[in-house]
Amino acid sequence: MSKLVLASNNEVAIVRCVVPNEHPDNDRFALDCERWFDFPIIKLRSAEYADCWDVWERRRYLNGIKGAPCTIEMKKRPRQDFELDWEPHAQAYGFTIDEQERAERFREQNPEIKLLTPLIDMGLSASDCAALVARAGIARPAMYLLGFKNNNCRTCVKARGPGYWANVRRHFPEEFARMAKLSREIGWTPCRAGDDTPIWLDELPADIEPKDDSASIDCSLLCYIAEQEIVRGRT
Repeated sequence: MSKLVLASNNEVAIVRCVVPNEHPDNDRFALDCERWFDFPIIKLRSAEYADCWDVWERRRYLNGIKGAPCTIEMKKRPRQDFELDWEPHAQAYGFTIDEQERAERFREQNPEIKLLTPLIDMGLSASDCAALVARAGIARPAMYLLGFKNNNCRTCVKARGPGYWANVRRHFPEEFARMAKLSREIGWTPCRAGDDTPIWLDELPADIEPKDDSASIDCSLLCYIAEQEIVRGRT
């Protein structure tokens, strides 16, 4: 997404909200992208909280009708503080063609932001984006390689599927156990069955198969067109 924006306009800032709960490989990926962009990435961090665990434990709230406090404190507030100085005319986000509803919800919830969606505008899917990155010689973030659909935190409280949490249990057992304990203390579990019945993480059946729902790497015609747009933007 950033590469496409840079191809059409250099009067931009590329911003990353650093969340320590994400996989450490994200730092490697960000550096690889920075070299690919030939453009610096500005790192933003919460000035109040050390990480998402700090948010959850101090606020005693994981997710629900009020939303996820970790998203607000670790991403939204640092971005809003940055906007006070930068005063951006518009903001571009990496919603893909598969996420048009998410983009519309973002617009509804953030009417003060002029949202740009270059991936949706070009019809690019998650598979297209994975292919663009691979064709640039950059390894995908580790979370995708471990079978996760999104490159979120290692224990994302917005994720509900038992298959997701089984995958967390397989790859990050210590953090899974910590979330299971915290869930009990707070009295709310992020894991849900298909009928929305709560499943306590410490009761998640051992035979639940970890779900691998990461996007495939498949460069469609639109992916090739996007590459041409990037090349034209350099000249």
